[in-house]
Amino acid sequence: MPYVLLAGAIVTEVIGTSLLKSTQGFTRVWPTAGCVACYLVAFVLLARAISAGMKVGVGYALWSALGTTLIVLIGVLFLGEKLTVVSVAGLVLVVAGVVLLNLGGAH
Repeated sequence: MPYVLLAGAIVTEVIGTSLLKSTQGFTRVWPTAGCVACYLVAFVLLARAISAGMKVGVGYALWSALGTTLIVLIGVLFLGEKLTVVSVAGLVLVVAGVVLLNLGGAH
């Protein structure tokens, strides 16, 4: 169950982050409301995943690594952002860090 909650937290955080550009610096009401609501739901789901037994470090590492990876993909596919060798290397390092954290007995 903790991983289902974490998946929901990741999805809602990614949706909220995807809305950031459309808020135009939090000056547009509806995109801002959607963004804030998504972040609120994401934090609630992350907190519930942790209270359901997930280790804080593992939960946050997975949340940030998967969220970052998904946001980069959304940026490239839908927001016209460029994918560079440096950004790919950064994503690989983030994912490698999560793998090492899990292999190191953090869960």
